[in-house]
Amino acid sequence: MEKLIKQEFVGERALYNKHNLMIEESLFHDGESPLKECSNIEVKNSTFSWKYPMWYSKDIKVLNSVLDINARSGIWYTSNISIIDSIIDAPKTFRRSENITVLNSNFNNAQETLWTCKNVKITNSYAKGDYFLMNSSDIELNNFKIDGNYIFDGAKNIVVKDSYLNSKDSFWNTKNVKVYNTTIIGEYIGWNSENMYFENCTIDSIQAFCYIKGLTLKNCILKNTNLSFEFVENIDAKILSEIESVKNPISGKIEAYKINELILDEALIDKSKTIIKETKNV
Repeated sequence: MEKLIKQEFVGERALYNKHNLMIEESLFHDGESPLKECSNIEVKNSTFSWKYPMWYSKDIKVLNSVLDINARSGIWYTSNISIIDSIIDAPKTFRRSENITVLNSNFNNAQETLWTCKNVKITNSYAKGDYFLMNSSDIELNNFKIDGNYIFDGAKNIVVKDSYLNSKDSFWNTKNVKVYNTTIIGEYIGWNSENMYFENCTIDSIQAFCYIKGLTLKNCILKNTNLSFEFVENIDAKILSEIESVKNPISGKIEAYKINELILDEALIDKSKTIIKETKNV
């Protein structure tokens, strides 16, 4: 593998169609697409400071490096890439890419990031920005934190563990979701989704979990949650807290410490199809 150390790459497509390179302590700037159509590239302790640094590439490893704010739309149509111990300050990173691993890294400007991607694994990392992971699939998040709205819109096959999601309207239009030991804060969680499972989670949300087909909540705490479960089919909920209000679930079972308000409109639902139980006095 050829080594390029302490170099400065300028101009469009500076290393176009190069293969089997190790790049260290280098700077990419003043030119688009420096690593376009490349493969088997390892980048260490380097900085990308211009647009579109890695498009149509494969087998890429980035360590202890920075994509600064000018490296926008940085990694598109790329496969088999890992980002480790790095900082991504650029928006729109990752689009239509697959087999992505992110470890110990921060997305500090994560607007429109990781859209329409497949096989994404993010561990011990942070993101700030809206519409993270929109329309992506086969996602695994571990010890992940986000401050940004609309995470996972349209995504499917999602597993989240030991994480913190501060995100309004998270999990909309999703399919096949599993969430464990996670705190979720935000309004209108999970609407228009299918096959959702939450275990040992703390969820702070108004009008959470509506218009869902197949919803399980196991040993969860709901805070400030009103008008919940509207038109949810096949619900199985064991809630370890009070619920402010429950409105018009279609079918299943809801068990909670206490439900402060129960709204059942017989013109809209058959209330006999949902078992509702309070455990406060049991």
